[in-house]
Amino acid sequence: MFELVDRDCTGRIGILHTPHGKVRTPALLPVVNPHKVTISPEDLHGKFGFQALITNSYIIRKDDHLRERALAGGIHDLLGFHGMVMTDSGTFQAHVYGKEGVTNEEIVSFQRDMGVDVGTALDVFTEPWGGLEKAREGMEETLRRVEEASTLRGEMALAGTVQGGVFPSLREEMAARLGEMDVQVHPIGGVVPIMESYAYRDLVRVILAAKRGLPPGRPVHLFGAGHPMVFALATLMGCDLFDSSSYAKYAHAGRMMYPDGTRHLKDLGESPCGCPVCREHDGASLRALPEGEREVKLAEHNLWACQDELRIVRESIREGALWDLVDRRSRAHPRLFEGYKELCLQAGQLEPYESTSKPSPLFYTDHLSMRRPLVMRYARRVFSRYRPPEKRVLVGFEEGSRPYGRHYADAMAKVLKVADSHFNVQTVLGPVPIELDEFYPVAQTVEAAPWDDQTVKRVNHMMEHLSHNLRNSLAVMWDGDETLDMLRMMEGRGGSFDIMTARARATADMQFGGGAADVLMDGDMELVTSKKTGKLRNVIVNGEHILSMRAHDGMYTLKLAGAQKLHAAWASPRLRVIVDEDAAPYAREGKSVFAQFVVDADEEIRPGDEVLVVDQADQLLAVGRTLLNRREMLSFQKGMAAKVRKGTASEDDR
Repeated sequence: MFELVDRDCTGRIGILHTPHGKVRTPALLPVVNPHKVTISPEDLHGKFGFQALITNSYIIRKDDHLRERALAGGIHDLLGFHGMVMTDSGTFQAHVYGKEGVTNEEIVSFQRDMGVDVGTALDVFTEPWGGLEKAREGMEETLRRVEEASTLRGEMALAGTVQGGVFPSLREEMAARLGEMDVQVHPIGGVVPIMESYAYRDLVRVILAAKRGLPPGRPVHLFGAGHPMVFALATLMGCDLFDSSSYAKYAHAGRMMYPDGTRHLKDLGESPCGCPVCREHDGASLRALPEGEREVKLAEHNLWACQDELRIVRESIREGALWDLVDRRSRAHPRLFEGYKELCLQAGQLEPYESTSKPSPLFYTDHLSMRRPLVMRYARRVFSRYRPPEKRVLVGFEEGSRPYGRHYADAMAKVLKVADSHFNVQTVLGPVPIELDEFYPVAQTVEAAPWDDQTVKRVNHMMEHLSHNLRNSLAVMWDGDETLDMLRMMEGRGGSFDIMTARARATADMQFGGGAADVLMDGDMELVTSKKTGKLRNVIVNGEHILSMRAHDGMYTLKLAGAQKLHAAWASPRLRVIVDEDAAPYAREGKSVFAQFVVDADEEIRPGDEVLVVDQADQLLAVGRTLLNRREMLSFQKGMAAKVRKGTASEDDR
């Protein structure tokens, strides 16, 4: 039902397949109230491009005329909308007015009978301030109802809502239990009061807790979130669908939505927006319109603002720049910034979903950037995977122009005349061995100078940690001639350092794991460099092409001969994606691997990793690159898990 087509960390562009067409996510589902239609469903689809909407089955069922029409002709004909239609169960109305007036069985059956694409079980709304005991009671009752609804849904996809108040442990528990049920979509409910009170730190905790428990292969719907200022942040945490009637309610109140907040029409001069409404009107001309026409125009502006922001979010995912967008958007409001800081504190949860490299640079703005998954991963791997060459002296350089090897070439040559040395650079990422100066994200990081105090503290801590694990007899920071004089006096013997060989080996260990260089480069090694740039391009061992280095990220593309070396040396499941017997022949022929055929995979695999594709007997079938991590591969039932580059059935590995 749900297919991932592109991603940036836990933010994703997906396709939700429904009987009434495909829905590209992240997507907003405008709420349509049949009793008060501000913008017609026909215009929502044709004019604004919405592929899905949501309406309330409780409201329709209460109205005799609407109920009869919906059951006779179906919900799509009733609304005049032939894209995906989702219905809410009336939970929020029951919460507000204090009486449900309908059973779970009745409302689920009604949604099914009127041909809804995605229907919702009647969950129990939990107030943020309701207390732990009440939240647990609501959770258990909602779980019972979802289980009941799963037996009634027929062909209708079922939405099972994650409740649990502001208690992360309850949210995670409920999400995990829902994940074991026959449920296709997972709304996160009970968050409207949280958003209305601008408690974005609680919102982040609630979403992250739910995501820890939910199967990653199912779409997540943030109920009641329809303001563009939250789309980027929520998408980065893994939300795929949003809905709200705010576009109409805000318009009725004379309020206009923007990605950085809300403005009241009475205060508006020129609108900082390029939508069709704002191109034709300024604040004065909008205020001069008749009341009904003005409300429609404001609703249209709000819809355009939502659609424009979602387009920006999707493009940021394609560019690998969603985190940068969130960083900018979150600083528009202090309470939203609180939510962003909470996300940064819990960003370790997102690391397994972060790609190994991206098409965009890493923008390091301040100390919060040190919590980005890419930065944390680099630090962890450089201390756990990287093995420095055995040299008596380590010389440290301060941050300089990139690539560091070129910037400090003259200084290194001078040092090597008087001391057998290795070299490190002190960067915002921590200590960078000079041979990793082209490795993502080292060469692709753009930071603000001077560094803030917390960044300085972190970098100094990492350098201290490095000093405690050194195998060198002496470590010094480069200070020009003074350093040379000291080394001449203390060492007096020159040395050599082949940065190209060191780069070849260090990249292999960082990318594939400790010991990879020993496996891959065991034999007569030849390094092929670019005639134009002088950069490393290919690694040949015993006459076989085993690795190619990519120019854009300084990482390797694994060739079939290299895959065979790793496969022979390392036991399963290390670096492997294991497929079932149905997919094995296709992978061997060079066809890509789809998630529904994956049996298991290495837990250390990250999106974008080079991997070995094997069958259940551990026969090497192919080499390729992943789109998903292990947890995602075992959850998704549609879409590609790994793009195969070469199958073992091919005799030519060009």
